[in-house]
Amino acid sequence: MSYMALYRKFRPDTLADVKGQEHIVTTLKNQLAAGRIGHAYLFTGTRGTGKTTVAKILARAVNCENPTAEGPCGECRICRAIAAGASMNVIEIDAASNNGVDNIREIVEEVSYSPAEGKYKVYIIDEVHMLSAGAFNALLKTLEEPPSYVIFILATTEVHKLPITILSRCQRYDFKRIPIDTITARMQELTAQESVQVEDKALRYIAKTADGSMRDALSLLDQCIAFHLGRELTYDKVLDVLGAVDTEVFSRLLRHVLDRDVTGCVELLEEIVMQGRELTQFVTDFTWYLRNLMLVQASDNLEDVIDMSSDNLKRLKEESAMADMDGIIRFIRIFSDLSGQIRQSAQKRILVEIALIKLCRPQMEVDQGAVLDRIRQVEDKLEKGVIVSPASGVPGQTSDGAGAGAGGGNRQKPKLPKAIPEDVKQIVSKWPAVVGSAENPMRVYLKSARLSLGGDNRLMVVFADGMASDYFTKQPEHKAQLEALLSDFSGKEIEVNIQTVSEIREFEDNYVDISQVIQMEIEEEEE
Repeated sequence: MSYMALYRKFRPDTLADVKGQEHIVTTLKNQLAAGRIGHAYLFTGTRGTGKTTVAKILARAVNCENPTAEGPCGECRICRAIAAGASMNVIEIDAASNNGVDNIREIVEEVSYSPAEGKYKVYIIDEVHMLSAGAFNALLKTLEEPPSYVIFILATTEVHKLPITILSRCQRYDFKRIPIDTITARMQELTAQESVQVEDKALRYIAKTADGSMRDALSLLDQCIAFHLGRELTYDKVLDVLGAVDTEVFSRLLRHVLDRDVTGCVELLEEIVMQGRELTQFVTDFTWYLRNLMLVQASDNLEDVIDMSSDNLKRLKEESAMADMDGIIRFIRIFSDLSGQIRQSAQKRILVEIALIKLCRPQMEVDQGAVLDRIRQVEDKLEKGVIVSPASGVPGQTSDGAGAGAGGGNRQKPKLPKAIPEDVKQIVSKWPAVVGSAENPMRVYLKSARLSLGGDNRLMVVFADGMASDYFTKQPEHKAQLEALLSDFSGKEIEVNIQTVSEIREFEDNYVDISQVIQMEIEEEEE
């Protein structure tokens, strides 16, 4: 006999067997008991939560010759025929492959014929959101006023794609993600029946990985059992099969990040890769670890929400004292963005390495969270007595170690350079004409710019933090357009250094305004 997958073998036969959807089960039981059967149902929710299963149970229950309080008896002739897929009373349709007007018209024509046996003809249309607009229109009238012996059950994972005209004609039931405890308990029952030895910790990890889907959990369990057939299924073996990483590794990685240790992060990633771990799963799990870290820091009473052992929770609380909330949220944002990119990428490792470097080097980013992180880095160094050395040729930072230490962290304004390049002088002297020749919105933004001299004697254009700054820093093509505009005026290739300050006063305190200097030189020459 061929092997049957666990999720098919243990598919619920009655409403009592359906786990994690008590609100739906109770409502349907009451309807069956009172004989108040609807003519159109809409089952919506994430994959693997029981939509099709409940639809099939309901289809058997309304036709069962000896119904019970829990639904169909499962023993009568009609129940057995429906379960075997041999009944003409239950018609299952996959809307993904039968989504045209003609497919729905066939249903509309069949509806006029009463059932050969039993009370109801039940049409189960799976992934109904895949129907075309024409198909929905063809279904509309029949869905609103079907014959008394017809029931429609529509199932979808993307209810937002359904027309409001369809939604308004159905009783809607929202299937929730199934809790980890419920999935774990169900898998414990099944492994006991299958005589499979398995650690509870291993089942809990599978349940968490399934993300609320009972079907996904049973498929993963099937995969793990097959890989270690005849042996006890331990937590470590589950990690091996699923290409996952132990929580202790995430703790080590987080501490490297908090220490700004790029080398440590990359070396640890090398270990993970060499162990054959799946990087997509690694990104998902580390994001979840960061989420737990955020919750631990947000409240002392969230242990029930965080699915962790007491030892791991203790370690997480230690780490929450080492990090700040803004930094954790920045970490989560970076890895959430990464999880969306990595699934389709052929260079997964490189993407992860870039993300880890971003975590350690907030100066690579220009958003508010990264700026706050950079400020905290400087504050930490000052508190520890570490001299904050300047970046080469970048104004606005201390020009020597003594200034940083003695001045209590106050930055020294850079000195005026002895020579300003002729092309920069030419641009600055013609700045009003440059601004006037630009097209909006660049023209508006350039009016608020201040001019200084950056590294390698390049022209520095400084903006206050806001829309003007974002226009040039977050969209590189705008910076390139500005450089092309300046090149037209100078006749030379101009490279611009864009800088952002929190307010204009910061520019006046920390930068040399070369527009004033060049104007003075021009005035002296004219005298």
